[in-house]
Amino acid sequence: MKKIFSFLAVVLAALMLTACGAKGQGDSGSKSGGSSKKAAALPSGTLQIKMLDVGQGDAILIRHGKKTILIDTSDIDEKDKLKKRLAEEKVSSFDAVILTHPHADHMGGIDYVLNNFPVAMVYDNGQTAKPKFYTNYLKLLKEKKIKSKTLTAGDVLDFGDGLRFVVFSPTKEMRKDGGMENGKINLNINSIEGRLEFGDFKMMFTGDGEKVTEDSILSRYSADALRSNILKSPHHGSKTSNSDAFLKAVKPEWAVISCGVNNDYHHPHPSVRTKYGKMKIDFYRTDINGNITITTTGKKDDGKLYKITAQKGKKNDQTAY
Repeated sequence: MKKIFSFLAVVLAALMLTACGAKGQGDSGSKSGGSSKKAAALPSGTLQIKMLDVGQGDAILIRHGKKTILIDTSDIDEKDKLKKRLAEEKVSSFDAVILTHPHADHMGGIDYVLNNFPVAMVYDNGQTAKPKFYTNYLKLLKEKKIKSKTLTAGDVLDFGDGLRFVVFSPTKEMRKDGGMENGKINLNINSIEGRLEFGDFKMMFTGDGEKVTEDSILSRYSADALRSNILKSPHHGSKTSNSDAFLKAVKPEWAVISCGVNNDYHHPHPSVRTKYGKMKIDFYRTDINGNITITTTGKKDDGKLYKITAQKGKKNDQTAY
């Protein structure tokens, strides 16, 4: 059964932990305005992952100890939402920014991030692109002398205190191929996919990886290497991803989906939502549930207990599309 700790356990984490055998439910959260103050420190040994509601794009904020990490930077047309969310979270700097692939809905806010926050390190997938947001990104890295690195399958980012990110894709061969599919470049294919690990807690991050990406990962890794408590739904819940074989290998208890209200792509796709239901994968979605927060803590870095909450609404909402 799923191990979810109560909110009280977070407050009293230094003294005790309380586990229950039921799935987490959505909690209504209060909204707060931007502030120049630093975010309150998390209890010792606590990891917090927050999928920010930034419309049709991805921006996922990770905090552990004194470390702050951002995976993707929202859509180019949603920078105001990213700015608001980071102000609400009282973010002051980033130890790392991971850019899964050079599409505007994942990398569109990178100029805002680099221009307004100290950033210690930037990681990307090494895929080049022609849009101005990408060339500006390269220019800013150079101007601000920000360190950067290309991530490749097999790399492991050690953030310290038991937190690490294991990279499954893309491979060097995939990057060399340039994400070609049926004679055309598909930038989604070479998205950075990897697993955030904190003791017994695992979360799979997928960018916009598609079925061909998932097939490549499955050909190189066992199900045990991929098994995760939480899945960041690939490609906003698209039917071009979320293959049966990949979902069976990852075997998540929850999926979290980032997508815009009434988006033109019908994300998350009805077929994917149906598939999640059949596989008993509960899910939250930012278009209905707002910010989605996963919190895990434990003695030192065991990560055996976690809680998932939504800003509003209920889980498995099927009302849209």
